[in-house]
Amino acid sequence: MTTEIIPIWNSRGIRIPKPILEQCSLPNTVELTVEEEMLRLTRWRAPRTGWADTFCKAGEPGCDELLLSGVSPNVFDADEWEWQERGR
Repeated sequence: MTTEIIPIWNSRGIRIPKPILEQCSLPNTVELTVEEEMLRLTRWRAPRTGWADTFCKAGEPGCDELLLSGVSPNVFDADEWEWQERGR
């Protein structure tokens, strides 16, 4: 599909035909980026969208200790870090 670039005050814009908007299901706010001389329009998502769900799926509190098993302490752990018991 071909469309004209039109003047809008100090900028220029394009009109996106309704059938294309319906097909893409774009909301009122979109992310606009340039990639290899192409203009890309994508659905805008608030920063950190979905993080809470991802954290919940990562595991129960305290299960991160398993990630550290087998890892030896380094200079920072020994000299610069003060370990405290949980709940203090």
